[in-house]
Amino acid sequence: MSGTYTDLQVWQAAMDLAEEIYRITKTFPKEETYSLTVQLRRAAVSVPSNIAEGKGRSSDKELAQFLCHSRGSLFEIETQINLSRRLGYLDAQQTIAVLHKTARVGQLLNGLLRAFRPPSAA
Repeated sequence: MSGTYTDLQVWQAAMDLAEEIYRITKTFPKEETYSLTVQLRRAAVSVPSNIAEGKGRSSDKELAQFLCHSRGSLFEIETQINLSRRLGYLDAQQTIAVLHKTARVGQLLNGLLRAFRPPSAA
């Protein structure tokens, strides 16, 4: 796969998601500063970071492994966003908007991962 990680649509979408997570967590209560806010931000940073790290590795197998790490972090974000909604830190509209972005990143990750799977025997 040619190009750099910044050329990847999935990396660009993951960066948009991370930026949105930083924006919404600014409104979280101060008592969440060292708990849910940090957890969400770390997971959000992890998604594009793992894509970039995987792209810098020497094999497609390693890239696929790091894409799976990104997907795991994406699931963390979805869980933490749902918890944030349940705790009243996000309204329904904010929750839907962020989950829409996570779904888009997930679709792109899954599509890229499919490119590394061996073709199934017919």
